[in-house]
Amino acid sequence: MYFRRLEDLRSDADKTQEEIAEVLDCKREVYRRYEKGIYEIPAWAAIKLAQYYHTSTDYIFGLTDVRIPYAFRKKNDNILL
Repeated sequence: MYFRRLEDLRSDADKTQEEIAEVLDCKREVYRRYEKGIYEIPAWAAIKLAQYYHTSTDYIFGLTDVRIPYAFRKKNDNILL
């Protein structure tokens, strides 16, 4: 389940639920419910967490086990980074 990834990402970053709730601009209890799977996390919050943790929403939602985000393409050349 994707909500387990939320807890894993948070603990790997040595952050508290309170700190992550501040990132999302929500109450700790709301974030706790996302992390426990009581509430479904909204798309905007998943995107914000993916940016915060430097990962992809696919990883957060359990669609891939690859934690690093997809390759980025430089604007002026077609080289994948």
